[in-house]
Amino acid sequence: MLNIAVMLNEKKERVIMGIDPGTAVMGYGVILEKGNKTELISMGVVKMTHLDDPFLKLQRIFEKTVVLLDQYKPDVLAIEAPFYGKNIQVLLKLGRAQGTAIAAALSRNISVTEYSPRKIKQSITGSGNATKEQVAAMLQRLLNFKETPEFLDATDGLAVAVCHSFQKITTGGKSKTYSGWESFVSDNKSKVTGVKKATGKLKG
Repeated sequence: MLNIAVMLNEKKERVIMGIDPGTAVMGYGVILEKGNKTELISMGVVKMTHLDDPFLKLQRIFEKTVVLLDQYKPDVLAIEAPFYGKNIQVLLKLGRAQGTAIAAALSRNISVTEYSPRKIKQSITGSGNATKEQVAAMLQRLLNFKETPEFLDATDGLAVAVCHSFQKITTGGKSKTYSGWESFVSDNKSKVTGVKKATGKLKG
């Protein structure tokens, strides 16, 4: 019985999809948690720039999100919260885009978790004020990929997924919550070899 329990524990995997909602470009990233390792499955963007009707944009967001969910079958969807800026109209549009993506996930009975932009940056780089380029560079080191996407919205979507992974990673049948990048590094030194030094370049 003990061997069976160990085998089941070793097979525990979790697919996480992250989405950076937008009305022009929506970024997404998909990762696989396998034990204490994290692997990149896919990342990309959904473009709405060719559409003028705001409701057609929402329709495209919903339909494309459903397609992605059906393709990768994530266990959870992590999504970035709209940035609370001064422009109310922009906030409204982003809120609608986010809500549409959330509705798509719920239509497939997939749980959703929301993270603020600052929380995502803090989790990935150690700085809540990091630039998109710094976030992308850290993800390249962490997940060992070299290609630079045409749109940084793709790595932004990937960052949301990794942020969710950092918050609660299941190891040895027990769940542990990390408060951010530094606490994650301290417990996963072998996993982030060569990355720790890069965090020193970012100042909060």
